[in-house]
Amino acid sequence: QVQLVESGGGLVQAGGSLRLSCAASGRTFSSMTVAWFRQAPGKERDFVATTRIGGTTTYADSVKGRFTISRDNAKNAVYLQMNSLKPEDTAVYYCAGRVVGEGTQYKYWGQGTQVTVSS
Repeated sequence: QVQLVESGGGLVQAGGSLRLSCAASGRTFSSMTVAWFRQAPGKERDFVATTRIGGTTTYADSVKGRFTISRDNAKNAVYLQMNSLKPEDTAVYYCAGRVVGEGTQYKYWGQGTQVTVSS
């Protein structure tokens, strides 16, 4: 059973930074594509960033240049460094993973961590 657990959310002022962490149990991230999504109140869940096992990354246009996704396979963790935060970044942030070769849908999800950016 794969479980993902996010941490690091909180309240920060606009322009500030936060680093989110995603820890996995039951499976190593070294075999998984891992992504961050976010969902603001009353809105759909949106893609934020992804990291693939080859090291490539992709970002949503709204966070390019401000957010950085990274992974530490030795610690079985994925991070999302968020800088220059804006009030519109306020959302619940979710970590998601899918095993390479097992389809394109993200099968594993964390419970989410709240990020609130005040103006």
